[in-house]
Amino acid sequence: MLVLLATAFLPILGVEFDWVGIHWITGLVLTTLVLVHVIRVLVFKPLRTMLIGAQDLRDAMAVLRSNFRISADSPPKPGKYSLAQKLIHHAFSVVVLTAMSTGCLMLAKVDTPWWERNPYFFGDATWGIIYVLHGLAALLLITMIITHVYFALRPEKLLYMRSMLRGWITRQELEQHHDPDRWPVDQ
Repeated sequence: MLVLLATAFLPILGVEFDWVGIHWITGLVLTTLVLVHVIRVLVFKPLRTMLIGAQDLRDAMAVLRSNFRISADSPPKPGKYSLAQKLIHHAFSVVVLTAMSTGCLMLAKVDTPWWERNPYFFGDATWGIIYVLHGLAALLLITMIITHVYFALRPEKLLYMRSMLRGWITRQELEQHHDPDRWPVDQ
C-alpha cells in the first residue's frame, strides 16, 4: 500500500522517477495478496467474526449510553472485533477493491510483458470515471491509513498494534479487553 501511494503521489509533488512500472507491478502484487487473503478467510476462518450483527449494534448503543453518562453500566466487552474494527475493515475493503478493480482496468493503457497498451479499450467518458474512482480511492486510502495508524498508536490500543505486527495477544489482554465467551480461543 505504501509503495503504491508513494509511486502515485510523489510524481505529483515533483519527485521525478520512472514510477509507472513500479506502480502497476506493486498493484498486481497487492491484488494477488488480497485475493489470497479472501480465499484464506473464506476457506479457513469463520466469516461471522467480521459480519456486523445485532449484538454489535446493541454494544454500540451501550458504549454511547456509557460515554454520554446516560448509563452507569460499563459497556460490554467485544468478541474478537469491535464494531469500530469491523466498520474500518469493511471501509478498507470497499476502498481497496475499488482501487484494485480500477487499477486492473487501467492496465489496458500500460505496456506489459503480456500485452501491448490499448488506450482505446474504453471511451473517454468511461476512462474519466475509472480515473476519478481510482484517484478517489487513493485519497481515501491515505486518510484511512493515517487514521488507522493514529488509533493504533494510542497508548490504550498498543496491544492491537502489537497484535497486527506479531499476530497474537496475551491471555491477560484477551480477558481484559475482550469477552472470552464471545471470542473462544484454543488453549
